[in-house]
Amino acid sequence: MKLTSAVLLGLASLSAGAAWAAPASPLLVIHGGAGVERKGFSAEEERAARAALTEALRRGHEALMAGKPAMDAVTAAITVLENDPTFNAGRGAVFTHDGKNELDASLMDGATLRAGAVAGVHTVKNPILLARAVMEQSPHVMMVGEGAELFAAEQKIELVDPSYFRTEKRWQQLQEALREEAAGQAHANLETAKHFGTVGAVALDAQGKLAAGTSTGGMTNKRYGRVGDSPIIGAGTYASDQCAVSGTGWGEFYIRLSVAHEVCSRMKYLHESPAQAGDEVVVKRVPELGGDGGAIVLSADGKAATPFNTEGMYRGWIGADGVPHVAIFADEKLKMPGE
Repeated sequence: MKLTSAVLLGLASLSAGAAWAAPASPLLVIHGGAGVERKGFSAEEERAARAALTEALRRGHEALMAGKPAMDAVTAAITVLENDPTFNAGRGAVFTHDGKNELDASLMDGATLRAGAVAGVHTVKNPILLARAVMEQSPHVMMVGEGAELFAAEQKIELVDPSYFRTEKRWQQLQEALREEAAGQAHANLETAKHFGTVGAVALDAQGKLAAGTSTGGMTNKRYGRVGDSPIIGAGTYASDQCAVSGTGWGEFYIRLSVAHEVCSRMKYLHESPAQAGDEVVVKRVPELGGDGGAIVLSADGKAATPFNTEGMYRGWIGADGVPHVAIFADEKLKMPGE
């Protein structure tokens, strides 16, 4: 039977449609912040960090395997990290110059380009959940300070006394930073440095949709209501139908370079892989301006990368097989999906 060009075209279209509709293999990638140093990092702290990363991966994986959207996996993973005092987010947040904890977070749905963000909140137990409420229950993208907390109360988002966020380790880091500031000294270690510490997640669900989220306690000893890149869509967080990114590092530079969006743009227009785009922006361009940090990058075809330019970055990923893969230091080889 001779097929006409029209029939052939129709068959090709059906074939393309079938390929496009093919289910994706769910994937979750997380980070717990760049700037990790071996110096002063105890074996107990390392075990706690690896356990928390593993738990976050498993929680997100449960959501993905239940057929839930990428957004659910991202919020599930980040909530675990916000609740763990190991990381500079939620309960382990650093202190401002005035001895307070100020929390920021953002979330983006790649399929719809909807986003939500909060900054400068003091009583919200899980800022990532409030960011999601801003996205889903309001016409806005970002809320800050008292207004954000009022909205949280209206939405029945769990609020806690500010003392909930206090940890002795973070308090002593502030005291060290204050002493160094008074003496006109540079920070003696990265743990006390102003610009490190964030958690984040990016996910690909079974429908092939992407999402990204980021949460942070900001900078040790910060003043004046300073806000970094984490709650800023395009800087610390970005997701589209092709790419999802969450950053961690010196926020001022991530804002100036629109790091998360820049990575996605290179993937879209230059057809770079997550590793190529991440290396160019995070490993090359950020340090050229004087900054440092890292990111997690995920593409719609299931390729992922964790570029960073510090001694370590808490990071991990989990695929459909449910096996968590976790690493902390730069010399740990973490084979990524798509490599």
